[in-house]
Amino acid sequence: MDTLDNWGRWGADDELGTLNLITPEARARGAAEARTGRAVSLALPIEPTPLLSGPFARLTEDASPVQQIMAYTGSPASATADLMLVTNHHPRSTHLDALGHQVRDGQVYPGRPLGEAVTMGGVRHGSTTAFAAGIVTRGVFLDLAADGPVPGGHGVTGEDLDAAEERQGVRLESGDALVVRFGWSASPDPARPMPGMSLDAVRWMHERGVSVYAGDIADAHPPLVPGVPGPVHAVALPGLGLPLVDAAELTELTAVCAELGRWAFLFTAAPPRIHGLTGVPVNPLAIF
Repeated sequence: MDTLDNWGRWGADDELGTLNLITPEARARGAAEARTGRAVSLALPIEPTPLLSGPFARLTEDASPVQQIMAYTGSPASATADLMLVTNHHPRSTHLDALGHQVRDGQVYPGRPLGEAVTMGGVRHGSTTAFAAGIVTRGVFLDLAADGPVPGGHGVTGEDLDAAEERQGVRLESGDALVVRFGWSASPDPARPMPGMSLDAVRWMHERGVSVYAGDIADAHPPLVPGVPGPVHAVALPGLGLPLVDAAELTELTAVCAELGRWAFLFTAAPPRIHGLTGVPVNPLAIF
């Protein structure tokens, strides 16, 4: 784990992490994949529920990630408006994790003390501020569930990712976004163990220069090794500074990639420009 570290690589004040790997060349490589203009969303649809019993009620994975209050303006009503309460890290909401979301040894990437970086007044370092310009690069989709969902409890290795590249005839390059399908829902299933990325897979991402990870799931539940936190959230995010798109919806992407015989595309993610958060809902797009 000590070798999986980008602290200091881009300076002590860096907040972009592996987004630094998205060079103009990487963006141009992604733009070259947009040949037809066909766009696919990688986000789960969200149906808001009425916020009727207080702002902190029913914030569980069984509830919608968005609680809504409707309002009418004018007399008589001439327009409608609403207020939303959003649970940013909800397992049924596709969201982008900022680098301040996870803590390692009392510090957030790249070594800022937690109390200095994250306060009750908001995130001062490693927040969603880093996503202001959006994310635009080449995306590579590795479908680990081509022959059925990844078995429960399986730890995906770098060898598994190599095999998927070879099977699909594609190779991820430095600065690319990695999109992975396990064939599972991001919501933990207490009835059976979920698969997830192993530490070896995180090492693969580091060596290859992955700029952002997006998947239907990332870490196994329960952890692959009892008592050891998930490699993606506990190592890649705070150690490598690798932003994560959690709970991606990849059903349509799978179908379009199979139809076109293409596993690379222009990847874009432009979340709302709300600063000082640990994460934010996002609608990533794959453009062919």
